[in-house]
Amino acid sequence: MFWPMLAIALGFLGIAVLGVLAIRVFIEAQRLGHQVTRTTERINRAAEDLEHAATDLAAAGETLR
Repeated sequence: MFWPMLAIALGFLGIAVLGVLAIRVFIEAQRLGHQVTRTTERINRAAEDLEHAATDLAAAGETLR
């Protein structure tokens, strides 16, 4: 009777450990998703700033001709 109960207990502990690890992976994936979103927004903002600066530079170059 001892071995079947031990096997059930170890099986439950294994499932519990896998559940905890799954929750941690889910949380880290959410954090990574938020970080990718913030980085994408920063890249888009930098691209817009670069485009604006290039437009101003082109306009300044046209006035020098």
